[in-house]
Amino acid sequence: MRGLFVTGTDTGVGKTVLSAALMLRYPEATYWKPIQTGPDDDTAEVRRLSSGRVIYEGIRLPDPVSPHLAARLVEMTIDLDPLVSQVRTAPLIVEGAGGVLVPVNDSQTMIDLMALLGLPVIVAARTTLGTINHTLLTVEALRARELRIAGVVMIGDGNADNRAAIEHYGNVSVVAEMPRLDPLTPESLRAWAQTLPKDLIT
Repeated sequence: MRGLFVTGTDTGVGKTVLSAALMLRYPEATYWKPIQTGPDDDTAEVRRLSSGRVIYEGIRLPDPVSPHLAARLVEMTIDLDPLVSQVRTAPLIVEGAGGVLVPVNDSQTMIDLMALLGLPVIVAARTTLGTINHTLLTVEALRARELRIAGVVMIGDGNADNRAAIEHYGNVSVVAEMPRLDPLTPESLRAWAQTLPKDLIT
């Protein structure tokens, strides 16, 4: 399967905006968020920002907590195999929920979903204090599962020292830096998206 899996070093880092930017850079792609928890509709936001194709189907849980707990609160268990088997569209921009080790059921985490899809992973990381540790831990977890890392995108005010440390200690490329876009509009995001490498999806 062709495409990219967008993960983050933690929740709220900017995965949805990055996903929308990738949709603008790769208009032939389709966006999918397999698991969504809480009231925010990330699929609608990506659609608003990119006007691209989206898949609405997936697991949608009302409580803004980890997927395993959100599922337990509605007395269900998330089963990844049938979730993945229903998608045949390519290329895909897939957005994960939270970070790589967020639990989805009693025995699996988000990284198991990544492994099932087999897509290269792009990591959304903050630029602020703590990002070096969080990003290197994410990179290490992905490599332990032999998942290909397409690169890191740092989101926020520029920090050259943190970027250099992530690239050096993680032996990974920071492929882009996304500034704070205020206002965040389809037009402002489109302008930034054109700075993304064109060869992330191969």
